[in-house]
Amino acid sequence: METYKTSEVAKLVGFHPNTIRRYEEWELIPKPQRAKNGYRIYNEYHVELIRTAKVAFQVEVLQSGLRAMMRELIKALAKYEFASATALLHDYVLAIDQEIDEANEAIHIVEDMIKGTTEEEDISLKRSEAAKYLGVTTDALRNWELNGLLSLKRSENGYRIYAADDLKRLKIIRILRSAKYSLEAILRLLHSIDHQEEHDVRAILNNPEPSEDIISVCDMLILSLEKAKMNTAELAKCINNLKKVAAKRFV
Repeated sequence: METYKTSEVAKLVGFHPNTIRRYEEWELIPKPQRAKNGYRIYNEYHVELIRTAKVAFQVEVLQSGLRAMMRELIKALAKYEFASATALLHDYVLAIDQEIDEANEAIHIVEDMIKGTTEEEDISLKRSEAAKYLGVTTDALRNWELNGLLSLKRSENGYRIYAADDLKRLKIIRILRSAKYSLEAILRLLHSIDHQEEHDVRAILNNPEPSEDIISVCDMLILSLEKAKMNTAELAKCINNLKKVAAKRFV
C-alpha cells in the first residue's frame, strides 16, 4: 500500500497539514506509523477516511446530536469497526427523518395559526405568568424580546404585559424554536406576518435574504437536513470503499 507524508496527505484532501495532525489528536483517523526520523507515515486508508470525514461533516447539522453521531461514525471507521459505523449511519438517517418530520409539522401548525384556525383567549399576563402559560422559561422570553422577535407594551406600573396577540406570536416562536429553527429564520417569518405579506412559511423559513451577513444551517433547516440525508448515500459508498482499502492493508 502506498504511503504518504503529512504534507502529501494535506494536498490530496485539500486540508492544511495542521488539520491532518488534529484529526489524529481527535482520533478521527488511525494513529500513523513513524519513520526512523520521526515523521508520520500515512497510507491510503488515512486518505480515504479523511475524504469520508469531509462528506460526513459537510453539512453543519448540530441539533439532536447529529453532528456527534457523525463524529462517532468516523471514530468507528478509524478503528476499522465497519459494522458499528454502518449502524450509526442507519441511526443517523432515522434521526434526520424525525427532525424533518418535526420541522414540517411545526410549519403546518404555524400555517394554521397564521390563518386564524386556532383560537386565542382574551387574556393579559405578566412575564412570569406568560412563561408558565407557554411552558417556557422567563429567560427564553427575555431572549426572544432582546432579539427583536417581540415588542411589548407596558402597564402603568411598568410591567411588561403579554396580550392575546403577543401570546399567539410567542406560540409561533416556541413551536419553531422547538423544531430547531434559528432566531433569524423565525424573525424573517414574523416580519412577513407583520407586513401582511403572502406567507409561504416553508420558503420563508428556509431561504435567507441575500443581505444577511451570516447564514447558518438552522437558517435553512429543512434544506440542510435534506442535504445531510442525501450525503448518507455517499457515506454508505465511502464505508464500502474503506472496507476494500482495509482488506488490502491487512492482506
